[in-house]
Amino acid sequence: MEELGPFRVNSDGKTLYRNDYAWNNVANVIFLESPAGVGFSYSNTSSDYTTGDKQTAKDSYTFLVNWLNRFPEYKTRDFFITGESYAGHYVPQLASLIVAENKKTKQTVINLKGIAIGNAWIDDTTSYEGMFDYFWTHALNSDETNAGINKYCDYISGNFSDKCQEYQSQGYNEYGYIDIYNIYAPLCDRDAQKPGSPGSVSP
Repeated sequence: MEELGPFRVNSDGKTLYRNDYAWNNVANVIFLESPAGVGFSYSNTSSDYTTGDKQTAKDSYTFLVNWLNRFPEYKTRDFFITGESYAGHYVPQLASLIVAENKKTKQTVINLKGIAIGNAWIDDTTSYEGMFDYFWTHALNSDETNAGINKYCDYISGNFSDKCQEYQSQGYNEYGYIDIYNIYAPLCDRDAQKPGSPGSVSP
């Protein structure tokens, strides 16, 4: 609802409008939630919830092969995998599995052309460094805070001094009450809705 999908939520919190910049305007898009149990995904088999990166790649590959067998008209299309956050692990691992399986099978070959990862969560230290760089380059942190973070935070070793923690805390305070995953979106005022009411969001 905030990013590449076909719809946005109106300010009433109940109705939708079309996203003029949705990816499905130029491509066929499959939204696949991973691993099993995330979001709206579910299984009636409890063992399906025993997951990990390798299992997630296998499950996603199995889904894609079955989907392409069900809709063979898409088999020859160029195929791209995209993701964000922890998909910094999921996307390259699925791509690697597809490449390996394409070499083995004479059945369904996935026509993989490329991958893209946004805001990837590779590891904690790299991701925090990228987050604070993002805040600064988007005018959400001051030059002073950015300089302090760069001076006192050692992202190579992952050792964060008290001074580092102080500047990072300052950085969190500076960006204010916005959605950091969609900084240009209108603010969703959680206080305007009563807790527990339809459409309310708990902090």
